Amino acid sequence: MSRAGYFALVGAGALYGSRHLVQHTGVDGSLLGVTVPPFVVTGLSIAAVLFALYAGYNIFGSYLLERTESKRRHHDVRNLLRLVFGGLALIASFGVITREWVSVLFSLGVLGFAIIFALQQPLFSLIGWLYIIVKRPYQVGDRIAIEEMRGDVVSVDFFVTEVWEIGGDLVSMNQPSGRIVTVPNSTVLSARVVNFYGEGVQSVWNELSVQVAYETDLAFASELMVDAATAQLGEEMAQQVEEYRQRLHETPVELDVNDRPTVNIVQQESWVELRLRYTVHPRRGTRAKNALYKTILTRFNKHPECVKFPMSRNR
Repeated sequence: MSRAGYFALVGAGALYGSRHLVQHTGVDGSLLGVTVPPFVVTGLSIAAVLFALYAGYNIFGSYLLERTESKRRHHDVRNLLRLVFGGLALIASFGVITREWVSVLFSLGVLGFAIIFALQQPLFSLIGWLYIIVKRPYQVGDRIAIEEMRGDVVSVDFFVTEVWEIGGDLVSMNQPSGRIVTVPNSTVLSARVVNFYGEGVQSVWNELSVQVAYETDLAFASELMVDAATAQLGEEMAQQVEEYRQRLHETPVELDVNDRPTVNIVQQESWVELRLRYTVHPRRGTRAKNALYKTILTRFNKHPECVKFPMSRNR
């Protein structure tokens, strides 16, 4: 990236030198016998300014990206630099054409009021992008839910956010559907945004439900479920809960959080429902649930005298 910036800087210097050469020898006259109109000077000046800004964008961008370790931050840095240098290029081009920098800035201010009324939705999306950059409701790589859509964020541009859809009307549970959903950034200003995988705590609570008969030894069955989940997720869950507790310590919220799986017992009409509660990485939720179901049902079937399943047709 920086190599292109240096080449652009050399090109800007060459264009600026050509501009001075044409201005002193060609305007209102001729250069090597060819009449040179005044707009050539303006064109060379604009080209020199644009090449110089492009060089600054590449060189400064390379400097910042080399010192930014997070891939998520790379995306934000590029977008911010594009906005800044794009605005500078627009102002500089108008200034070269009119040679009235103060009037250009004033005109852009007046034009801005007109744009507010004519382009309200794009403007709200740009404000939403600034909100996303500053407040971080989500960033590239997070799994989020906005209104009825869930998925993984792959791009946050000035006006829209692109999300790889999870679930939807094509697949069940937390499986990718293969569709890319484009969401206007203005949505974050008016809709509920749920982040399943943000900075700080990178896990969510999940539940697994098993239906058993009233004759079941509930304490024994609950212990079997806890042991199965602890064997599969115990160490990872303890680490995740510790991170969650540290995050809670930074807030005024007081909450007691278990660092191992638990089972809640819910009475239904014809059976008892055992709900196993545990933490898991949001992208491994379905995989973990499938593995737990296989393990738990296998252990239940080894103890038919203690764990019985409901046989009613109402189930």
